[in-house]
Amino acid sequence: MNSLDFDIHIASLERQLVDVKGFALPLGRISVLFGESGIGKTLIARAIYGLLDPEEFSVIINGERYEKYLTKHETVEIRENGFFVFQEPSSHLNPLLPLGVQLREGDLAGGSDDTGLLKELWRSDPTAGKGEDGKKVEDLLAVFPKPYRPSGGEKQRMFLAMALKKIDLMVQSGRLNRQSVFIFDEPTGSLDNYFRDIFLSLLFHRFERHKFTTLLITHDYSMVGEITRRHERLLDHISFKEIRLQNEKLVLKNFQPQVYLGWLQEQKEYPVKEAPPRRNQPLCRVESGAEIFGQQLIISKDRSGTEESPLEIVPGTMTYLKAPSGTGKTTLVKLMMGLLPAEKLRLTLEDVQLTERTRRKYWQNHIWGKKMTMVFQHADEALNPRSTVAETFEGLPSRKRVTPPDIRQILGELFEIEINDDFLRRRVDALSGGQKQRLNLLRGLSLNTDILILDEPLNGLDFESATKVLAMLREQQQGGKAILVISHNEEIFDALVSKGSVYYLHSKM
Repeated sequence: MNSLDFDIHIASLERQLVDVKGFALPLGRISVLFGESGIGKTLIARAIYGLLDPEEFSVIINGERYEKYLTKHETVEIRENGFFVFQEPSSHLNPLLPLGVQLREGDLAGGSDDTGLLKELWRSDPTAGKGEDGKKVEDLLAVFPKPYRPSGGEKQRMFLAMALKKIDLMVQSGRLNRQSVFIFDEPTGSLDNYFRDIFLSLLFHRFERHKFTTLLITHDYSMVGEITRRHERLLDHISFKEIRLQNEKLVLKNFQPQVYLGWLQEQKEYPVKEAPPRRNQPLCRVESGAEIFGQQLIISKDRSGTEESPLEIVPGTMTYLKAPSGTGKTTLVKLMMGLLPAEKLRLTLEDVQLTERTRRKYWQNHIWGKKMTMVFQHADEALNPRSTVAETFEGLPSRKRVTPPDIRQILGELFEIEINDDFLRRRVDALSGGQKQRLNLLRGLSLNTDILILDEPLNGLDFESATKVLAMLREQQQGGKAILVISHNEEIFDALVSKGSVYYLHSKM
């Protein structure tokens, strides 16, 4: 047997959730699976691993009811001899036990000292001040996980440490083989590229020696570049796949790395020309040192943060704000939009000075959707789930009334399906995650403000949709719009943004 093959049907009481045939998991290989958010990747992975609740879902695998699949010897072995890294580790860490205990309980008991593995995952980057020293990593083991402590990135790395430890324990016991299945569901979503690449190196080093079966689910297409550059010797053992929705059914297709790499090279070769010097005056200027919740947000032009600099957003320019997850990038742009109460803020918008004393009503009446628009990272944070698709465009502070034909034209830029009356009447909560994100982006762009702030604009999109979004942003930039981007897709935006328009954020307590 060379692969685990599945026909999977998953439904809830309300509707069909997944219908896929021929989902193959090659044994002794790494399968990297892409696809838009909400399309069913996580449900498929959890079904295979035996993690779905038969009382909550109706599941048929290979023509058999899920209750029977769960009792099969092969399924039991998958659960016992593998590991599942959840997309949201916060909901799977016990708040009543310190992290060090959780790293050594159950099937993770035994083995050598764990601090060596943790120090690898927390390894410092001397060029950027990233990472922690050994003492801080050891202190982390005594922490009881809470919503804001440790950070999202630290929780994710702790879960990755558990998976890597399970691999090491399986090696020591002699039980690790190509039938051992390790599933990583968005394992680096809360990590910047530096820590993502450390994890990939640790995982691939173990795979190179033992060839266990791995499914790595991700939205991060830039992972293709890292794998092809740093782990070229393993490419014969790695499959890149993309799952797409066609005619109400999911289809698993090969994703050729060269499609992404060729597109990336094209962006580097044909950059957008920035605004000429006579127009090169910032529309928005944010002074370094904004404060909120006792946290000081330091802006710099260098990665180490040794020299502070104001953040300047210039017409016809795409500006890129970088920082590790949890530093405060989203917090800063919400301060700029007047969505959070600052303890200290110095912001100049055209000729208007905005500070922590500026009333929220001023932002609401003069800024939101008129001078600046923010597209949130999570569409669910921005969209009313009870609204219809058409209603999401109603009541916006637009410069002109948006009519149904306008909405159809706007949606047609990113939606491949027919934009008929039924789709316009569909409720937001019935859309997939990727559809919500496209709707979220299009609504923001429709406001046509001079400044556009985008928080993880590629979040949850498949590659085709992501390239369309980026083409739209380049068009906005060429038209003179000032764009500020926050994104963990560093490789992609490094190709789109000039070095002079890159800023770094650091936080101090």
